[in-house]
Amino acid sequence: MAHKKKGQVLCQLSELEDLSSKSFSVKIKRKKTDIFVIRKDDQVYAYQNVCPHAQAPLEWNPDEFLDAEKENIICALHGAIFSIEGGGCLGGPCEGIGLTAVPVEVQEGEIVVIS
Repeated sequence: MAHKKKGQVLCQLSELEDLSSKSFSVKIKRKKTDIFVIRKDDQVYAYQNVCPHAQAPLEWNPDEFLDAEKENIICALHGAIFSIEGGGCLGGPCEGIGLTAVPVEVQEGEIVVIS
């Protein structure tokens, strides 16, 4: 018997290279929400695509959320830096305020938003 997936499928894990990111629009609690997913060392992290300080999207260009070294998430608007693991602010005007995490997991090779 096949295992039924629980949640919204975003993409195949294989479509997201290590230290890369991709944005999606999903419904969370019946509300359209823009999110992004980052893959790091076969772990997947997802956050709402909004800077907690500027209330603006984070990416530089489509699907580009990481700094040049691919070590942190960075806000294109004012340079605030956030941890990939956990989304906490590491520097900038949003100090003390982190990104809003979105629960995701890998199920049968697919990245799924857990609703």
